[in-house]
Amino acid sequence: MFPEIGHFALILAMFFAAALGVLPLIGYRTRNGLLLSSAVPLTYVTTALIFLSFVALTLAFVQDDFSVQYVAQNSNTLLPIWYKVSAVWGGHEGSLLLWALILGGWASAVARKSHTLPELTAPVVLAILGIVATGFIAFIVYTSSPFVRLLPETPVDGADLNPLLQDFGLIVHPPTLYMGYVGFSVAFAFAIAALITGNLNSSWARWARPWTNVSWAFLTLGITLGSWWAYYELGWGGWWFWDPVENASLMPWLAGTALVHSLAVTEKRGVFKSWTVLLAIFTFSLSFLGTFLVRSGVLNSVHAFAADPTRGVFILALLVVIIGSSLLLYALRAGEVRSSVSFGITGREAWLLLNNILLTILTLTVLLGTLYPLIFDALGLGKISVGAPYFNAVFGPIALFLIVLMGIGPIAKWHKTKGALLVRHAIAPALLAVLLSAIVYFVGDFDGWVWASLAIALWLSLMCFVEWFSKVAGKNSSLWTRAKKLPRAYYGMQLAHIGVAVALIGVIFVSANSVEKMVRLAPGESVEVNGYEFTFEGIKHVEGPNYVADTGVITVRENGKLIDTMHPQKRLYTTTRQVMTEASLSPGFTRDLYVSLGESLDQGAWGVRIYVKSFVRWIWLGGLMMMAGGLLAAFDPRYRKKAEVAHA
Repeated sequence: MFPEIGHFALILAMFFAAALGVLPLIGYRTRNGLLLSSAVPLTYVTTALIFLSFVALTLAFVQDDFSVQYVAQNSNTLLPIWYKVSAVWGGHEGSLLLWALILGGWASAVARKSHTLPELTAPVVLAILGIVATGFIAFIVYTSSPFVRLLPETPVDGADLNPLLQDFGLIVHPPTLYMGYVGFSVAFAFAIAALITGNLNSSWARWARPWTNVSWAFLTLGITLGSWWAYYELGWGGWWFWDPVENASLMPWLAGTALVHSLAVTEKRGVFKSWTVLLAIFTFSLSFLGTFLVRSGVLNSVHAFAADPTRGVFILALLVVIIGSSLLLYALRAGEVRSSVSFGITGREAWLLLNNILLTILTLTVLLGTLYPLIFDALGLGKISVGAPYFNAVFGPIALFLIVLMGIGPIAKWHKTKGALLVRHAIAPALLAVLLSAIVYFVGDFDGWVWASLAIALWLSLMCFVEWFSKVAGKNSSLWTRAKKLPRAYYGMQLAHIGVAVALIGVIFVSANSVEKMVRLAPGESVEVNGYEFTFEGIKHVEGPNYVADTGVITVRENGKLIDTMHPQKRLYTTTRQVMTEASLSPGFTRDLYVSLGESLDQGAWGVRIYVKSFVRWIWLGGLMMMAGGLLAAFDPRYRKKAEVAHA
């Protein structure tokens, strides 16, 4: 019964979303107040119906309703309850339903705040979101319904969830990633509404800024959680693999970062108006493209769930219709925008423009490396692989130059900045950063790239402090008083920039100063790795809810003192008969100890892979700092006050 309720609710949601996409636009065209006012209730009804559908699917999983094909393929009676719930989005169909639910949530949040927007703007924004929702729900209903019944017979236990996905990472990673992906649809809707209404001034940027910051923060968190999940779950000790689906999330993040900065310039100075609109379209297009790449089956990745190319054709057609019509509207209307504000080549506007250019180049670099093998194969020219060597060689130097700009941009003045001011603020941090990185360089015997990268990361951190101190230092009041007066958005920017520096330091050290050793250990044998003594005490048998495991017991000592006991596992999942490696970690602020079991050898010995990872957690600490900075900026009370003034 629940599957039928969920399917019917989803069909109703599609029709209400279609009404949301049409009626307010007609109301705007005819200035019909009744049709305009229908936008908010239609949004709430659509979201409620999607939520009902999602709840129905969740209940089917919890109740082990294996008469539903999607449940039978992705669950099992032995699966723990928390994995049964997260299995709802563990496969193709359910993950798309989660996508639609999050879109409804974002649209309802905009509807909740619609009273702060102009009377004619809010309905158009909601209508654009309704059009996107209609297309996506139609895709689920016609090609990817999770409510299809199994005929003629129902399995007893279910095929089980992919063992790779039976992890806490599945619970948190996809929802946060989708919150970022889908959240950019709000910035997209504001941009298209600005084109339709002709309101291409700084107002639309002011309305879109907090929504964009929140979306960017969630996408940052999603990517960070995905990197952390891959690190401990796949058993390779890696944190980023330039996997095509990882790239699919990185591209909208890069474009979204450019959008966040461009919106700031458009709001404060009234420049880059057309470019900012184009960036909003570009960012959402890449989010949609990411969905196409993952769900079409064209990618061979540990992240890709779909294997039916016909679904990809549907999404590609949807992408062409929505994004194509948006670009056509942009071509027709953006030419009407003229900026009357000028700026010099040393002004903050120029630095942010260069920032946008470099971020766009990075985005196109990743896009080319991700799509080129697919295009090459589609043209029948053979199969090629574009991997880490290409991305590291092209992406790395541009990213380092971009980080240099992050240190200069905030100290520059709007319109024009004296060169002496930039030099005065930058020279002392630069000298100190070079000195500190040189000490590390000679002590650690690193190469020149490590020295340069570390110097840049340290310089960025010092520049953030110098720039903050220049704002709070003064004779008229205390430092604390002046610091409290700085806006929340300013502290959000500084926190995000320091987060970039922290993540870069983590990347530098984990890449240049990590140790890996693959050894054969019998019970009682020890091996020394980077100053740590690992002793293999033996194997014990463990039974889980739906697996059996051989669990290693490995003690770790430093200078003869016991510091940890690690328990890596080799699991056999009883339903699928799949063998999985579960690594054991001993985390630390400056290093991780990472142990995974290989194969069972003779005389009770096992192959054991041991890593000592330097500063690896700084990568995710930096990601969390960036996320927190984005949220801090988004909830600056000035945005709320400005919106209320604009509406009044």
